[in-house]
Amino acid sequence: MSSTVPLPRRPLDPDAPVAGGLCAGPDARARHWYENDLGWPTVPGRPLRLLTGVRFDVLDVPAEAGAQALRHLGPGSPVALRGDRMELLVAAGGAEELPGLLDWLEWGAVRLDLRVLGAGDTLEAPRPPTGTAGSRPGGPASVRSGSVPRDSVARDSVARDSVQGAAVWLRPPELGREVEASLPAMPAMPAVSPVGREGSAPDLVRLVDTVAAHCHRVRLRRACAGHPADRRDQPLAFS
Repeated sequence: MSSTVPLPRRPLDPDAPVAGGLCAGPDARARHWYENDLGWPTVPGRPLRLLTGVRFDVLDVPAEAGAQALRHLGPGSPVALRGDRMELLVAAGGAEELPGLLDWLEWGAVRLDLRVLGAGDTLEAPRPPTGTAGSRPGGPASVRSGSVPRDSVARDSVARDSVQGAAVWLRPPELGREVEASLPAMPAMPAVSPVGREGSAPDLVRLVDTVAAHCHRVRLRRACAGHPADRRDQPLAFS
């Protein structure tokens, strides 16, 4: 009489839910943090991605240009880094407003290294900050919600992870705070002209104007450094 040999068992998925609703792996814990704690929709599969155009849109700009725009963001406005790119969260619908806004600000004729993510797009989910579900030891331990890392260890950690290609929070979203209320948005009707916008423009207008100006300067600097093709792409570069 032959004994029954059980079929080989597949290893347990480290990110599969376990008894009690707890999640075993960091990817699943991170997904739980985004979906349940923040209420941000995610996309199935790996790597973990956030669905844009629902709770927020994203301006994706060179990190150098984005750094100059941080002063135009509220203290609770989330900002992420990914390599040499900075991802600025803005109110949902901002992606649709961007082309017209650039024209109104007289940046429409200039080719800018400025990308936008809106309805139907996705964003690589930055790793949750240390101390939240899904965080990884050795991450940006001193990142404080709503602020740029102040100590050198935190800045070095964020920079190192970002350069390695990982999306990391420079200003992470705060739990228990209505994130959308802090995101730059367009008013119902712009109340100022481009000439008189300084000091009175709505947040999204100031943000886009500042980012566009610094994106333009970054491209000019690269052109002068030996990229003549960039000069041909800049109709206002040497006017």
